[in-house]
Amino acid sequence: MLRAALILSLALASKAAAVEFRSYDGHGGPVMGVAVAGDTVLTASFDNSVGLWTGGGAPVWLEGHAAAVNRVAFLPGDRAASGGDDFDVIVWDLATRQALHRLKGHRGKVVALAHDPGGARLASAAWDGSIRLWNLATGAPLATFSDHRGAVTDLRWSGDGARLYSASSDGTVLEWNLAEGAPAQRLAAHGFGVNVLALNEAAGWLAYGAVDGGTRVLALDDGRELADLTADRRPILAMALSPDGSRLAVGDGHGYIMVVDTATWEIARDFRAALNGPIWALAFTADGAGVVAGGIADEAFLWPLDGGDSQPRMAELRRAFHTDPAAVGNGERQFLRKCSICHTLGADGERRAGPPLAGLMGRKAGSVAGYDYSSAVETSGIVWTDHTIDRLFAEGPARYIPGTKMPMQMIASGRDRADLIEFLRRETSATGE
Repeated sequence: MLRAALILSLALASKAAAVEFRSYDGHGGPVMGVAVAGDTVLTASFDNSVGLWTGGGAPVWLEGHAAAVNRVAFLPGDRAASGGDDFDVIVWDLATRQALHRLKGHRGKVVALAHDPGGARLASAAWDGSIRLWNLATGAPLATFSDHRGAVTDLRWSGDGARLYSASSDGTVLEWNLAEGAPAQRLAAHGFGVNVLALNEAAGWLAYGAVDGGTRVLALDDGRELADLTADRRPILAMALSPDGSRLAVGDGHGYIMVVDTATWEIARDFRAALNGPIWALAFTADGAGVVAGGIADEAFLWPLDGGDSQPRMAELRRAFHTDPAAVGNGERQFLRKCSICHTLGADGERRAGPPLAGLMGRKAGSVAGYDYSSAVETSGIVWTDHTIDRLFAEGPARYIPGTKMPMQMIASGRDRADLIEFLRRETSATGE
């Protein structure tokens, strides 16, 4: 089994550095979101799980989402929130590791979370184009805003709790007057989708990163451009502001982390953290001396930023679906591209978004012990055969099993489906039954 990441060199940072390189290893899929509070880290993964990491101890897994988890956020009162592809937001009690509230109402994947300064309200944003406000004490919905013409991709709350800033795939950044429930001003009309935001109210600026690589800093009062940090890398997928506001970290689709000095807008560090994949999530450590990042690897990583040339570096192995097509047969190639990120062929119990496939042929759908299936799969009555697997990929899971949490994977070619089925029959029977 290929590991998702390979540490190419691991040297201690200089003695002056406040943090040391480490990995948060245990997820069974890419890490889509990270958050830091003190010595505690939250990670959100494609494997449907939230990881809670305290100090140097083993993770506690918060299980409750029925699909990939995209974002996590710490909340006041020893709580946290997570949002996922199942359209839900879950509020967690970190002391008991239990879900306090499941917030339903979005009709698209939830990709952004932010709480107000007092910790009374939570804002969530989704690909359905809406922003929703929730009462954190009760889980009750408070308001819905939907002036964007595309998916809402990120949120930042003002320090006084009266305003909210939102980014969208429609290319705009809006400032909302929450009392009126309407935009107060449009800070940016970029032309390409805006993915992420960073806000420094004390300094009077907001930064954004876009699909085309655009990375700009705008004045909050009138939207004028203060700095253009655009590099020849796209898209921009992650941003984080250090606790003291002195550093802005930017992650992109080429796997680089760029750290900018916000006093001068000069680049302080710029390093390739992921050899084969993007940086999807960033968060500074509590002291601002390191940055935690997530990407296509099954681990999150913490890099010291003040370690000079001895800074540890990480480069990812290519995931299974990156395998050279000429190196494998067509059936295996279809599995690697369509199935491998969610499923293992063996019965090894590795953490994955989907159940292991050992003994697949002739097995009733929804019958692997210990896996949290959707009710749609459990009650489908389907038995996996050549015919049912062919229909699954010809029609797509959402059409073949309405209500399933399986991602929408289709294989148009009948030859490709037949080769995949032959591969699954051979490999799952050899490892399972």
